[in-house]
This record gives sequence, structure tokens and C-alpha cells, in this order.
Amino acid sequence: MLRSSVVAAALLVLTLAAGVAQAGDQPPASGSPATTNQPATTTAPAMSASEKAIAKSCTDQANAKGLHGKARKKFRSACKKAGGKMQ
Repeated sequence: MLRSSVVAAALLVLTLAAGVAQAGDQPPASGSPATTNQPATTTAPAMSASEKAIAKSCTDQANAKGLHGKARKKFRSACKKAGGKMQ
């Protein structure tokens, strides 16, 4: 019983080692994050000064109303669409 357990464990170790060795031999796929110099996440386009002012105004209005969570998100979204003129 002990001998078969040792043999089974040795086979398992050899199988795992062979899989790791094979995976290390393959070159990374083209376009993968390992081959590019850019981060994997995409960034949103930069906001203009007027968009930043509108967003700030909407944030200030939401703070004044004491909004949090989904209500705050919904208010800010509607406020931005209205150009920052909610109140």
C-alpha cells in the first residue's frame, strides 16, 4: 500500500512538472499584455475643462442634497446630461 502511494505521488509530480515545462516553452500570444508596453486596461478619454466643471457642479449639488449610492449616481447622470443645471 505504501509503495503504490509513493509511485502515485511521483507520477503526479512528474505530470505537473511536465505541464509547467511545456507551458514555459510557448511564446506569449501576440497582443497579450506581456508583449505590449501599454497597460491592459483601457482608459476613458480625457474630459475637457467644461466637462470637468459640469461634473464638479453636479458633485457639489449631490453633496448638498446628501445623496449616496444609487440615488447619487442617478442624480449626477441626469445633472451631467442637463449641463450641470439641476438644483
